[in-house]
Amino acid sequence: MLVVFAIFVGLYPALYFVLDRKFALLATKSDALLINPFWNIGFYAHIIAGGLALLIGWVQFNASIRRINPGFHKLIGKTYIIAVLFSSTGAFYIGFFATGGPVASLGFVLLAIIWFVTTVMAYYNIRNGQIEAHKKLMIYSYAACFAAVTLRIWFPLLMLLIGDYNTAYVMAAWLCWLPNLLVAHFISRRPDILRI
Repeated sequence: MLVVFAIFVGLYPALYFVLDRKFALLATKSDALLINPFWNIGFYAHIIAGGLALLIGWVQFNASIRRINPGFHKLIGKTYIIAVLFSSTGAFYIGFFATGGPVASLGFVLLAIIWFVTTVMAYYNIRNGQIEAHKKLMIYSYAACFAAVTLRIWFPLLMLLIGDYNTAYVMAAWLCWLPNLLVAHFISRRPDILRI
């Protein structure tokens, strides 16, 4: 299920290039923001690179691939890291313009920082031969990345329960990643995970 959701949501940004400009999230944005070049750079860097990170990140947790073809693991890992750097930086900037106001903005900005930091630390650890620390941090990194999926699960559920767009979006801005990190915490504490 994780892989199916990752692929589906990873390909989702392509819709922004084939549908009307006011599609989905963009329908909530002002015309002034939609023509702002800095916001557009941040937005498209976030969705394109983030979609790529989501599409390829799950492959890194396949122990067979790592054992059989470590070179492929390194290539995908480097691609993932570069994608995260672009996407999280874009997310950090556009997070300040989030629908729902300052509380939603804070949720998304913190998520961008956590995604960036865990990924950079994971890279630093593998460069220094700290494999177990690298594995743990990459679990956290992909949990943050997977917020793209969980946001699209939480928001419709909250809309059904609450019925108010802004309230549901503000709650989803936090629920899309806090439970993910909690799950990552428990997964990263399993000794069998660290042995793979």
